[in-house]
Amino acid sequence: MRRFILAITLLLGTISVSARGPLYVVNGTIVESIDHIAQEDIERIDHLPADDETIAKWGLEAAEGVILVTLRYDTPAHFSHESICNFTTYLAKVVRWSDKNDPERVSLRITVDSDGRASISKVLQATSRQFLKRVETAIKNAPLWTPAMRAGVAVESTHLINLLLPEGESLPVERGVILL
Repeated sequence: MRRFILAITLLLGTISVSARGPLYVVNGTIVESIDHIAQEDIERIDHLPADDETIAKWGLEAAEGVILVTLRYDTPAHFSHESICNFTTYLAKVVRWSDKNDPERVSLRITVDSDGRASISKVLQATSRQFLKRVETAIKNAPLWTPAMRAGVAVESTHLINLLLPEGESLPVERGVILL
């Protein structure tokens, strides 16, 4: 009976290890997930198979293989101005948009250069030109970021910005007819 319970325990332990999936290693650090990493920030992805060499190097956690992710930087760019540590929050505070105005949204890809200057690299969505111009002006006049670093050198990085003003509002639902 003890052997049966031991066999079941070992089997369940093996199943739980194999159900975890691969081990993720980002810039040499083991992480739980890579879902939070922006696609633009990834320089290279390598997959190590679950062979004896990989398991010897990374341990039993590598029983399903290892995904090595190399980012374009060692430390990400960081925005901080007065007590605000989020660029979208900063833009929401600086862009003048009254509660009397209709809700507007802009989605942008911005680039933070090695000097810490933010600039728009691509407009993904804008509900009006007027709102986009105000956001562009706010970004142009924004304080410098602390740039991303790679091997002790400042490097360019990209970020996504989604801004909806007035805060807490939602865009009106567009009504239309779908013809089949």
